[in-house]
Amino acid sequence: SLSLKNLFTKKGRTTLTAFAGSIGIIGIALVLSISQGFTTYIDAIQEETLSSYPLTIEKTNTDLTALMETFMNIDSTDADHPLDKVYVKPAIYDIIDAMNNMESTENDLKSFKSYLEKEDADTDSDLHKALNGIQYSYNFDMLVYTKNVDGKILRSDTTELLQELMLEYMNVDMSSMTTMSESFGFSSDSPMMSMFSGGASSNLWEEMLAGDDGAAISDVLKNQYDVVYGDWPHNYNEIVLVLDENNELNDMALYALGLTSEEEAANMIKAATNQEEVKRNTSTWSYEEICNMEFRTILNSDCYSHDAATGLYQDLRDTDTGLQYLYDNGISLKVTGIIRPNKDTTAPMLNGSIGYTSDLTKYVVEHAKESDAIAAQLEDPATDIFTGLPFQEAKGDLDDAGKAEELRSYISTLSDTDKAALYVKMMSVPTEEELSGMVAQAVDGKSREEMEAVLSQAMTQQMRMSEDEVSSYLSSMDDEELKNTYTQAVTEQVKAQYAQEVQQKMASMQPAELTAALDASLSGYTDAQCALYYDNVMEFSDSTYEDNLSELGYVDLDEPSSINLYAASFEDKDVIEDAITDYNADKEEYAKIQYTDYVGLMMSSVTTIIHTITYVLIAFVAISLIVSSIMIGVITLISVQERTKEIGILRAIGASKQNVSSMFNAETLIIGFASGALGVIVTYLLCIPINLIIHYLTGIYNLNAVLPVPAAIILMLISMGLTLLSGLIPSRSASKKDPVVALRSE
Repeated sequence: SLSLKNLFTKKGRTTLTAFAGSIGIIGIALVLSISQGFTTYIDAIQEETLSSYPLTIEKTNTDLTALMETFMNIDSTDADHPLDKVYVKPAIYDIIDAMNNMESTENDLKSFKSYLEKEDADTDSDLHKALNGIQYSYNFDMLVYTKNVDGKILRSDTTELLQELMLEYMNVDMSSMTTMSESFGFSSDSPMMSMFSGGASSNLWEEMLAGDDGAAISDVLKNQYDVVYGDWPHNYNEIVLVLDENNELNDMALYALGLTSEEEAANMIKAATNQEEVKRNTSTWSYEEICNMEFRTILNSDCYSHDAATGLYQDLRDTDTGLQYLYDNGISLKVTGIIRPNKDTTAPMLNGSIGYTSDLTKYVVEHAKESDAIAAQLEDPATDIFTGLPFQEAKGDLDDAGKAEELRSYISTLSDTDKAALYVKMMSVPTEEELSGMVAQAVDGKSREEMEAVLSQAMTQQMRMSEDEVSSYLSSMDDEELKNTYTQAVTEQVKAQYAQEVQQKMASMQPAELTAALDASLSGYTDAQCALYYDNVMEFSDSTYEDNLSELGYVDLDEPSSINLYAASFEDKDVIEDAITDYNADKEEYAKIQYTDYVGLMMSSVTTIIHTITYVLIAFVAISLIVSSIMIGVITLISVQERTKEIGILRAIGASKQNVSSMFNAETLIIGFASGALGVIVTYLLCIPINLIIHYLTGIYNLNAVLPVPAAIILMLISMGLTLLSGLIPSRSASKKDPVVALRSE
């Protein structure tokens, strides 16, 4: 009571003291408010980002951490040498070593898919509650074609079309970039690839996340996008057009959709190459025009037709007539709706411009299995049905015995006609002893002039150089170099002559005789002879059995190439990771699921940076809080000096030292409460203009500085605690005053 009465009698001093004490509280509260706003915004971005870039598990998981660290540290060195000469800094070895040591593991996604389906079906499972959806991707291309404004049939694929344009008009081959990304284990439809490619070259057609209980579209997708025209797809052959927030599509997508001509795309590339101004395309299309567009998807396996003459399968797309036939008989796709990200979506899930359902994927995969081409390839897994050549598996790793076994196995699959042709080729290859003898006979005794004359004639014909240039080049060689060059030329010539003579001798033999000769001779060949024929006669397909099946669109729906796990929240991502850990617990090392959460690493690093900055700012602002607490202690000490007589009266009427000390402690505590409350109130008021400024400068309307209530209470308690501590010394000083001396004071 006495403390309050004294404070009210000195309203001006009390108010100034409380305001001075609140300055530090205001500083810390503002830092916390802005930090909390950014943290909340980042959390929201993280959750939305998880819908765009989910936790992806690839069939082949490649950890690029070591390679990334090597590239970042390529310019750094720990060398300790004087700066007096040119020294070597290792780069090639480090890069190749990092690439060789990249950890690539094969994930058993077939087993993991069964596990996910079982867990997702259990509504009480933690994993079921943590997942917003599961998407399975397969290693095949969706072949979609349309007719452009010129009436030309083109494949609706931005990546392929951009590669064609760059190659034709800029002579730049972009296909190597795709090959490089796939060599690192990223599939073409991987979210990581979408994140790093983006722009005009990202995938145009994208499968949308399916919903629960067989729904074609996930509720997550419906919450992110507004349907501006039409409706969401319900059947397998229905699709939607995806616009950006401004109702725009990039010009590359418009070209791939057939809405603009190749000439327009080519003109833009030429203008950019020549640094010329290009007139902006201001064309527009009504929603009705878009929904009247026609697309056709063609089964990959239908593209190949059996040629009875060759026994091989030919690509019908190689001819305009064949492409027209495929297009006319393709599966018609209808645009049923047009969607656009709603204003509250900061990280839309879809990267493509056309969305289709998983039902279309399943339909294409199931119907592809009925193909004759796929049946033929499955029936003969050792032979390429497109070229008729055998597949080659790691030729460099085979020894003579392995090559002999491969040769005999290949011969056993040939027809009599093919055996006859192969036998002629085999007999056209001289043995090492025969070749060495013939070459030695041709080289021995030749003078330098004779060798120069032969080489001069051959090089003049082959290299289209003048005789003087060739003669000058040969004259510059020493005797050993000239002999080696001559020996190489003679060796090739001897091989050709030997083959020609053998083929002339065997021309009169019947195919049946040649086949019988091969069968009779094969059992007597040594492994070394078979290896020689394997290296010189065998021709192999440039493809593989798996690549051919992928090209034909044959996939097993139970064995995806990648799995995308969409978390319900950022915290639920940890639940998903724990579920993967539990799955791996009882598995052998080779059967464990491996993955790298690059998005999680990047997001967590951003959060860590924000928190670090917050702590540093709080540390600086805390200095003002300490200074204000010391000031309150000084003011309390002055108050003690001014109220010496009052202290004497209180002691004279029976107040104890503890009573006097408590009175001053109560005053500092009340001032601390007032300082904290004032600081919190001022902070809440300042957040209003601060948020308006943030919204104006950033254009992000869900980024708001806000002071959490628990933090406000803690700051008030800190203020009261600090002021109480600062008043302990003055209060002890007041309690120790002698009553008699205090009463005599003026």
